[in-house]
Amino acid sequence: MQLALTLGRRGLGNAWPNPAVGAVAVKDGIVIGRGWTQPGGRPHAETEALKQAGDAARGATLYVTLEPCSHHGKTPPCADAIVEAGIARVVSALEDPNPRVAGQGYERLRAAGIAVSAGLCADEARRAHAGHIRRILDGRPHVMLKLAITVDGKAALAGRKPVQITGEEMRARVHLMRAMSDAILVGIGTVLADDPALTCRLPGMLKASPVRVVLDPSLRLPPTSQLVASASEIPVWVIGGTDAPSEREQALSDRGVAVMRVPTHDGKLDLTALLHTLAERGITRLMVEGGPRVAASFVREDLVDEAVLLHGPITIGSDGVDALDGLPLGALTASPNLILSGVETVGADRLERYERR
Repeated sequence: MQLALTLGRRGLGNAWPNPAVGAVAVKDGIVIGRGWTQPGGRPHAETEALKQAGDAARGATLYVTLEPCSHHGKTPPCADAIVEAGIARVVSALEDPNPRVAGQGYERLRAAGIAVSAGLCADEARRAHAGHIRRILDGRPHVMLKLAITVDGKAALAGRKPVQITGEEMRARVHLMRAMSDAILVGIGTVLADDPALTCRLPGMLKASPVRVVLDPSLRLPPTSQLVASASEIPVWVIGGTDAPSEREQALSDRGVAVMRVPTHDGKLDLTALLHTLAERGITRLMVEGGPRVAASFVREDLVDEAVLLHGPITIGSDGVDALDGLPLGALTASPNLILSGVETVGADRLERYERR
């Protein structure tokens, strides 16, 4: 099952809208087939593992990180493929909360005489499938907030000028986080100040870059920005307000940018409506990498499911910009809804991870 979980992580960031599942077929103590959800969500992990196992699958055990599907979608049910392959036993980490599955996959397997065991490594599987679970149960993506913070709790220089807080090792980790996310989100303020590309810059992984999402109530995204210039290669989705000028939407659409609109309140986008819009488009894992204002807005709305705090060794001083605009850092680190789940050293920096209780 640990191998299946490891394989499943290969699909994070590219399997959406489907969950990134891993599967391993074993016979007589030997791995005879391995699979993970392929880009775009299909083929599924189970069929990939069964294809690799071939005729040897008859009488084998299949380990899978999520209950095999039992419904007809764009591909036939994995449960049927497992039955046809002659698998004798299925060990599943987690029942799929999708109402179209929700135990029906197990029922189909048992009805065919296959032994089914569920719950092995369930906690790890919940983390691996957090995006799928959140989208099914709450209609929104799993939200991971990333913050780079100085020793004195700042995120930028005076005047909101950017500063390099962490070292190369941590920056490489951030790019890996991007690759494992379906989408990355920033505010228009960050775009206007930094003109970021928001891609994955690890060697050979540009194609693993997530969808770039910009919160832009008035549709001010410059047509000359890096994001617009690369929209035909890596998707850019701009979220504007319902009353934003239509001519600005047309100018962006003409350059390959997808524009969506959600209601605004006091000039700010409705974050809940925004997340529902992203989920409807298939996004399951959202990385929020915006500035202090965007970060604070997600914290205020209690929409952070996971927070990754990157602590660098530098100090800015009292004129620097706080990591959370208008909020103490404790609003996040001492939130009753989040718990510290891990601390590690990355180069000269420290990474803290918080997860929703």
